[in-house]
Amino acid sequence: MRVVVVGAGVYGAAVAAALARRGAAVTVVDGSAPGSGTSGASFAWVNSRNKQPLHYHELNVAGMAAHRQLAAEVPLGDWYHGGGGLTWGGTEVRERVDALRELGYAAEVVTRAEAMELEPGIDPARLPDDGIGYFPDEGWVEPVRLIGHLLARGVQLVTGDAVVAVDLRGDVVRGVRLASGVEIGADAVVNCAGAKAAEVAAMVGLTLPMSNLRCLLVYTSPVAVPLARVVHAPDVHLRPEGDGRILLHSGEIDRNGEVEKLVHAAASVYPGIRHATVESVRAGERPIPGDGLPVLGRVAGVRNYFFAVSHSAVTLCLHVGGLVADEVLGEERDELAAYRVERFGQA
Repeated sequence: MRVVVVGAGVYGAAVAAALARRGAAVTVVDGSAPGSGTSGASFAWVNSRNKQPLHYHELNVAGMAAHRQLAAEVPLGDWYHGGGGLTWGGTEVRERVDALRELGYAAEVVTRAEAMELEPGIDPARLPDDGIGYFPDEGWVEPVRLIGHLLARGVQLVTGDAVVAVDLRGDVVRGVRLASGVEIGADAVVNCAGAKAAEVAAMVGLTLPMSNLRCLLVYTSPVAVPLARVVHAPDVHLRPEGDGRILLHSGEIDRNGEVEKLVHAAASVYPGIRHATVESVRAGERPIPGDGLPVLGRVAGVRNYFFAVSHSAVTLCLHVGGLVADEVLGEERDELAAYRVERFGQA
């Protein structure tokens, strides 16, 4: 079976790898380089801490497990980092821990002393005496490294040549046309185009409402700070970024772009960061379908056209990639029933 996957981010790479494992001939097409879009400008936090409704939480939990499984199967793979996550600030932390524990999610409340054992670089004055949330099964991913691993699994890659049209005859897709004029025949097309997914959907007459959000990430220079896991402090989110660098983010910087303010907030939590400089600032666009939930799997009106589009793609990609691949090859997956594009209404 010949399948064209549109988009070489984490979703496109995961769907392609799952299809290739199942014997399909897969071509991944992207107008740029693999991982150069949203996937390369992602905080890449693997979690299901605040995912609702319940079926979406469960989908993300399965995504977390898929990352741990792949990391165990590829011991030399260096893209997945466990260690859990820490957060504090406000009474809602304890409430969130209690709610997650009822769902079977690994979560606990730790003291300041216990948090300092996990993250000795934190300024203890920034921590409350108690009420600190610790979530041991969470982690983070280096998306571009993960994409590289997945695309090496027997996948043909076409980059720097975007899809500009889909050959639709009746209710069947026959292939795609690229900006260069090259035409690629296909028995199925999977839309993994992220922030541009609505444009690719429109090529077959489908409406995909998107509420994309700007994302701004700050990368420090290498600095001797013992940051080992994802940390959500009240004013800043931090995680390691390799080679001693630290990745910084907050909801506020997405809105106001105040880099210096974010770095100052990070240094107040980890004093060692004040010795770092800002090495780069990377902007991205989070692809978020109109109701916030993923759009996944088959389409009722186009028999061989499929979706894998959502926020939280890093968490979901490995698990969802397999589910979408199953549907491309003709196996209906009930797990995707809540995520069909038809919920938005289609002609």
